[in-house]
Amino acid sequence: MSFSGDVKEELARQVSSSRHCQLAELAAFIHFAGKISVMPDGARLEILSEHVSIVKKCYTLLKDAFGITASIDTHTGSRIILEKKEDVLRVLQAVKLLNVEGIPSGASDVTDGLLVQKICCKRAFIRGAFLMSGSMSDPKKSYHFEIVCDTRNQAEQLRGIMGEFISDAKVVQRKKYYIVYIKEGAQIVDILNVMGAHTALMDLENVRILKDMRNDVNRKVNCETANINKTVNAAVKQMEDIRYIQKQQGLGSLPENLYEMACLRLEHPDAPLKELGEYLDPPVGKSGVNHRLRKISAIAEDLRRSKEETNDET
Repeated sequence: MSFSGDVKEELARQVSSSRHCQLAELAAFIHFAGKISVMPDGARLEILSEHVSIVKKCYTLLKDAFGITASIDTHTGSRIILEKKEDVLRVLQAVKLLNVEGIPSGASDVTDGLLVQKICCKRAFIRGAFLMSGSMSDPKKSYHFEIVCDTRNQAEQLRGIMGEFISDAKVVQRKKYYIVYIKEGAQIVDILNVMGAHTALMDLENVRILKDMRNDVNRKVNCETANINKTVNAAVKQMEDIRYIQKQQGLGSLPENLYEMACLRLEHPDAPLKELGEYLDPPVGKSGVNHRLRKISAIAEDLRRSKEETNDET
């Protein structure tokens, strides 16, 4: 099963004991995956899901909140069916989907704000929306959490409700649908906590810790590699300068302290500056060694410049 499927299985096992939270979650079920059919003699309500565990949860919520025993599609196990007129109207009235004439309104309309006033009801609503229309990528590959909405108004309402808990939810249109999504790992951890998916939250945190450790190691390795390359390139340049002076006028032309430094570099081409300084008597610090090598490089540059000028004159 996918990571997203695991999250839904965990959430499907949670049933709130408070009727107001049960209604908020049922409202999300109906708004995001419900089909209301109005007939001459009544109405029919279907709630669809590809997960049998979610269908079973819907069955439990209807039984706990209304005492209704709904029918489950025995062929696929993928939908709840309510056909008794009084049962359908009771449910729709409770989730504010009857208009003033007592006629069912569309299931994709925005949810009545009275159902999601309490913080606990907001949590239940987000959980229901994700169960019916949400998905998550495997955090080992990428961080992405989304809930698909039928209308922009529905998406904006959901983003507003999620905004009570997180600040990074965004809305984007994808074909005819509107997607409320999160792409930042820490925010996805927060929304899992909001919905009550604590096992999935811990799994995601473990993945994040491992990713952060790998990234930290890679940064340190890259930094160390860059420093090594810088040191090697500097040593190669120093050797070139010393050999150029040696070829042009001999190292004996250098002042005593620079002569000693040049000989040490030729003798220890791979040694770091600190180590070179320890070979001197008396020892010299890293900055002192660097200062002397810079003077040697300046002398080499002067010799190159003089040679170029001489060649230009001829």
